[in-house]
Amino acid sequence: MKTKRENIRNVAIIAHVDHGKTTLVDELLKQSGVFRANQEVQERVMDSNDIERERGITILSKNTAVFYKDTKINIIDTPGHADFGGEVERVLKMVNGVILVVDAFEGPMPQTKFVLRKALELDLSVIVCINKIDRPEARPDEVIDEVLELLMDLDASDEQLDCPFVFASAKAGFAVRDLNDKHENMVPLFETILEHIPAPEGDPEAGTQVLISTIDYNEYVGRIGVGKVDNGSIKVNQECVIVNAHDLDKKKKVKISKLYEFDGLKKVEVTEAGIGSIVAISGIADIHIGDTICSPENPEPIPFQKISEPTIAMQFMVNDSPLAGQEGKFITSRHLRERLFRELNTDVSLRVEETDSPDCFKVSGRGELHLSVLIENMRREGYEFAVSKAEVLTKRDERNRLLEPMELAYIDVPDEFSGSVIQKLSSRKGELQGMSTANGGYTRLEFLIPSRGLIGYRGEFMTDTKGNGILNTIFEGYELYRGDIQYRKSGSLIAFETGESITYGLFNAQERGTLFIGPGEKVYAGMVIGQNGKPEDVEVNVCKKKQLTNTRASGSDDALRLTTPKIMSLEQCLDFIDTDELLEVTPKNLRIRKKILDPTMRKRASFKK
Repeated sequence: MKTKRENIRNVAIIAHVDHGKTTLVDELLKQSGVFRANQEVQERVMDSNDIERERGITILSKNTAVFYKDTKINIIDTPGHADFGGEVERVLKMVNGVILVVDAFEGPMPQTKFVLRKALELDLSVIVCINKIDRPEARPDEVIDEVLELLMDLDASDEQLDCPFVFASAKAGFAVRDLNDKHENMVPLFETILEHIPAPEGDPEAGTQVLISTIDYNEYVGRIGVGKVDNGSIKVNQECVIVNAHDLDKKKKVKISKLYEFDGLKKVEVTEAGIGSIVAISGIADIHIGDTICSPENPEPIPFQKISEPTIAMQFMVNDSPLAGQEGKFITSRHLRERLFRELNTDVSLRVEETDSPDCFKVSGRGELHLSVLIENMRREGYEFAVSKAEVLTKRDERNRLLEPMELAYIDVPDEFSGSVIQKLSSRKGELQGMSTANGGYTRLEFLIPSRGLIGYRGEFMTDTKGNGILNTIFEGYELYRGDIQYRKSGSLIAFETGESITYGLFNAQERGTLFIGPGEKVYAGMVIGQNGKPEDVEVNVCKKKQLTNTRASGSDDALRLTTPKIMSLEQCLDFIDTDELLEVTPKNLRIRKKILDPTMRKRASFKK
């Protein structure tokens, strides 16, 4: 007999990147009294990982809980980036409703559509929260119409179309139901959650059923499974069985050793949890996302959608450059293998495969951002390794034709730059699907483009639009291979010998193109030290000293003016490298190099091609 558990609400916060999800969660935590009055709280307290804080993006979904009027509200903050879309799809299985956050100026964006479609497919109740209404250029009334249009496009039911709208400024800490109401606090949003998000229901008398939707990892206790109790109850020391809807042979007996519920930002140990509770379970070594924990009497797995497949791959390999092993703590293939396989504990959209060489691993992910966050994390932990250029994962169809992943790109650019963006994307095999004018002198372009056409494009896009363009992509599916794309129109400047860079040598080299290094840096033969203005690669000697004689005084060297080198970020380096180059990643430096360092061997290899 199914019953509702009225003192709990489970809700996820979904939105496009940067529309204010995490800030909104902060305010709900503050106003429900989770923090002490005198406690210092950092902004975006949910973004716990350093990279999340620096880039201002959420990568992993986070669980938290607040109490309002004796009701426990479990809140899940989800990522907005398409690369981490796998996270969003899964956590929606734990909730009965979503708060869709939409920016009062930007309106619904591509990712808004993606996450909303997932929520509607699962038949979840929706509350629309129009955020940032205190922005000077906010246009809440028009955004309401845009959200309703989006709901109609996604074939929402009448009940879903009848969803409540709340207007808020997460930063200023208020929410109102009507734009003319007084701005006070978040109470109107809390009230709307209690009224419109259904209480979780299940059969408390039935056997235990808990679907694991997220995995947390902790060095002391190992893997922690997080999920919602769908039926029955779960107790500490209970004997259970793990089953999986996608792997019907799986049946494993386990014992529940520790059980936690969320309270604010903490996990609190409990001895028992009933239907609707979101719990964390530790002590089961090989628990995976999609597993169902059941009573042994009648184990029945809960169906669960498969995790989206990766579309892009890179080779991670042991660093074998002449400077190898000088800057990293972890440098061997054993270290690299252990770290990559450990990442699989928490990241389900990642694949790691061994290759013919014991020193090289093929790592596949959802996009460039997904893989670059992994590289940056490993680099900060003291790993030293090399990575190759990202390539897309292709397939063959039944007629043995080559298929490649395609993306829909939505681009907002100031009108004067739209011509150059269309030209660039068309040369990368993109097809213009639609073009409309947005307010404020902006043009919105919609392109269908191969995923590989976007590799290395973001940096160029920022330059072409003087930093004013917004580019969002979403995976569309596999289509026939569109033909070869020429990525880079410029060649590399390659160091000719190993040593230290000197002003005199750099001065002569800078006439050839843009340098990536300044004087006094270690270089080795085959290392890329700059970008040539022309398409071919050129070797330059940057370690060359000026021969001193009586007529050439050393003082005249001071007159040599060097242009400032171009210092590239990790993303820019990954964008820049070509198929015959590698990026050497160490905790202190990023160096671009040729795969084959020896110039004679390199020439031979290019002739064979």
